[in-house]
Amino acid sequence: MARVSRSALALAALASAAVPGLDPVSVGPADVTGTDFDVAVVQDAEGRRWVVRAPRRPAVAAVVDAEARLLPRLQPLLPVAVPVPAGHCRLPEGGRCVVTAYLPGSPVDPASLEAGSSLAAEVGRVVAALHEIDPDVFEEAGVPVYGADEYRLRRLADVDRAAATGHVPAVLLARWERALEQVSHWRFVPTPVHGDLAGAHVLALEGRVTGVLDWGEARVADPADDLAWVAASATPDAVDTVIEAYSMARGNRPDPHLLDRARLAGELALARWLLGGVAAEDAQVVDAATRALERLAEVVRAEEARGGGSVVAGPGHDADQAMDRGPGQQAVHEDGDVDATDSDADPHADRNAASDVAPG
Repeated sequence: MARVSRSALALAALASAAVPGLDPVSVGPADVTGTDFDVAVVQDAEGRRWVVRAPRRPAVAAVVDAEARLLPRLQPLLPVAVPVPAGHCRLPEGGRCVVTAYLPGSPVDPASLEAGSSLAAEVGRVVAALHEIDPDVFEEAGVPVYGADEYRLRRLADVDRAAATGHVPAVLLARWERALEQVSHWRFVPTPVHGDLAGAHVLALEGRVTGVLDWGEARVADPADDLAWVAASATPDAVDTVIEAYSMARGNRPDPHLLDRARLAGELALARWLLGGVAAEDAQVVDAATRALERLAEVVRAEEARGGGSVVAGPGHDADQAMDRGPGQQAVHEDGDVDATDSDADPHADRNAASDVAPG
């Protein structure tokens, strides 16, 4: 079925229908757009702000349904806010739009995290709080559940699929395969994870984490996935602060290869970004991902020429720049979901997006 696209005014009308008593007085589109969701910020007559999201394709409507099952269960268990649905509205072509309260805060730039800072430590504690949740909570919400070796094989399959596109440099394919074949590095305890953490999805205000957005990729899997965005872009000292706070907040000591897998996940996000572009037949995304992969390959070749022996590039290397300071953020801003389902636009990208336009 063809994609459906809605204007900000149409989204405001849907928000009014979804939430009793919501009388829109102003509406504006999110500054950053995605390919699978229309998103708008709506202010009502009482001064409350809301975010309304409508899937453009029935195929991605499952993301809305998954979040609707999980988030009400999740909110009481986390120390920060999540976008619990306040109302839904059925769409003529299938699926539902969802309306949530507008969460305060601005996206966290992992490259700006400071070593020893309260914000870096809180990022670690918030991720740890998520990973301490009983997996049954996620299982009962119907999210995917993976064992450790099953997940390793899934990542190997991603590499094989990326290789088949012909856009991944051989030096990266060899590097990733070596890392994934080190079975002893993949003996982790599966935990509840966000699955798509990036700076755009973590909100902070006055030095504190206030909320976490976009839970459509939640699953029970590798805890390293939720640290990839920090490992890929933060300075080594800031990463140490995050990991130390994370480790102290976990009930059991994290496995010794957590950070290695997090760094690998940051690189593999580029491959999955490429695969998302290929699946969506989006030439711009394919070209951008290909360029980013080649930049990373140049860094790897330089490391190997210097005799570097690391399996994956760690923070502080030029790999940060090669990956444009975090492939997870690219995946959100340019094409979204790396499993061939695009992430929605970030409704918090422009804090002053709403304009005084009365919906018709």
